[in-house]
Amino acid sequence: MPGSDELYPPAQYGWGWILLAFGILILLIAGAWLLVALTRPRRDLTLTGETQGPQLLTTDVLSQLRVEYLDRIQRIEDDYRARTLSARNANLEFSRVVRTFVNEYSGLEAPVLALDDLVSRGVHPALIDAMGRHYYPSIFRQGPAIDPVAGAEAARTVVRTWH
Repeated sequence: MPGSDELYPPAQYGWGWILLAFGILILLIAGAWLLVALTRPRRDLTLTGETQGPQLLTTDVLSQLRVEYLDRIQRIEDDYRARTLSARNANLEFSRVVRTFVNEYSGLEAPVLALDDLVSRGVHPALIDAMGRHYYPSIFRQGPAIDPVAGAEAARTVVRTWH
């Protein structure tokens, strides 16, 4: 009947739509939390709440970094001498450690730069020498690898003399 005054009840939504809305809301909250957690600056894990004193001076941090990397170099050399690393793999590890040291010490992205890139940027000659004489020939050429003991000494020179 065209002129009926009868009222119709409002349309009801099913439970599935409500659950979907809550699920999306939970995903948005979790995404926001994850974004904050992953982009927040990291705390220094070497200092605990009880031992926190005055901040370490920059020279102290750099000296500690040198000691840490010299220790890594010694461990790689010890592994080579114990025959748990081949000469090629030892030189590969020395290259990786030296490049990571340079990156942490100065911010130069040495781990991803080729030798030519390092030369063009005018980096410290000790790094160029170590890479060109010890690590690149051992890693990339077909013959026997260069003696890793000499590579270890070249790595120590880079760590000690890097500015």
